[in-house]
Amino acid sequence: MKDSIAVIGTGVIGGAIVKSLLKSGYDGEITAAEINLEKIRELEQLKINVTSDNKKAAKESDIIFLCLKPNVVKTVLKEISTEIEGKLVISTAAAVTVGFCKRLVPKARFVRIMPNVAILVQESFTAYCCDDDVTQEDKEKVKEVLGVMGIHMEVEEKYMDAVTALSGSGPGYLSVIIEALTYAGLKVGLPKDLALYSTAQTVLGTAKLVLETGQTAAQIRDMVTTPGGTTIEAIYEIEGSQVRQALIRAVEAATKKSQTIRKQWE
Repeated sequence: MKDSIAVIGTGVIGGAIVKSLLKSGYDGEITAAEINLEKIRELEQLKINVTSDNKKAAKESDIIFLCLKPNVVKTVLKEISTEIEGKLVISTAAAVTVGFCKRLVPKARFVRIMPNVAILVQESFTAYCCDDDVTQEDKEKVKEVLGVMGIHMEVEEKYMDAVTALSGSGPGYLSVIIEALTYAGLKVGLPKDLALYSTAQTVLGTAKLVLETGQTAAQIRDMVTTPGGTTIEAIYEIEGSQVRQALIRAVEAATKKSQTIRKQWE
């Protein structure tokens, strides 16, 4: 696929999308649009087009990524409404529904996605949903683009708030866990680099066991838990600390926050 792509908004996610596309060797032309060009000098050095003109970026591209905060989506869509008619528009804005976008620009075709920052290393989980006008050809393009960023899955839009809370915010939760395990390593005498790298690789390896073997988390836990061993001793302490409940409450709270954000501006 060699469609030209515009990324409007180059914050953490927008910048990660650009870098991921470049890292994958994407053949199409890429344009990054940002009001403050100083923010994207780094991207300019990567030999892509940069501009502060959203309308120009949208007009000259086949696929438009909107990587914006929810409260500015309406403003930008009105600004570029003419330029995106008949085009595929992919929004990363949390809590912004495809219906909301469609009401603003009925002649554009909208896809709502929820990636996470692991786009940077092509390991994001990205859920997406589409408006009724998105064609099968469009979906193939979406899957191809998202495929260079990690794993993707089409879901019903009613699940997107929960996906935002679980996988969109997930790197934040896991970072807390990785940090805690790293400090645990320090407490029992490991050098910091060894504690950090062994923790991070253990998280990565456990995730791959789930994804590649099809085993459940409980099955993997049982594989390493032997009678009277070190793992059962540690699990006993973990279960007493209410870690499970804390993580469940965290995802519930983030889901409700996503719903609240939408009600506040929509």
